[in-house]
Amino acid sequence: MDEKPVVHSDPEIMGGTPVFYGTRVPFSTLFDYIEAGDPLDVFLDHFPSVSRSQAIAALELACVLLESRARAAGIS
Repeated sequence: MDEKPVVHSDPEIMGGTPVFYGTRVPFSTLFDYIEAGDPLDVFLDHFPSVSRSQAIAALELACVLLESRARAAGIS
């Protein structure tokens, strides 16, 4: 079973800004909401084209990438 990508970047969509797959919602918008202290449900209410599973998968992927980058840089 092939999984769809969670985040997608295409020069034809929003100038290549990474967006949630199948939407025009920039991935960074999720972080903007979190940074502002909004719960995930507020983000999802404002952007119904993004599913809860997409948002959670994107956050999990960001966590994995951040942790692997920190390990590679020797940051504890």
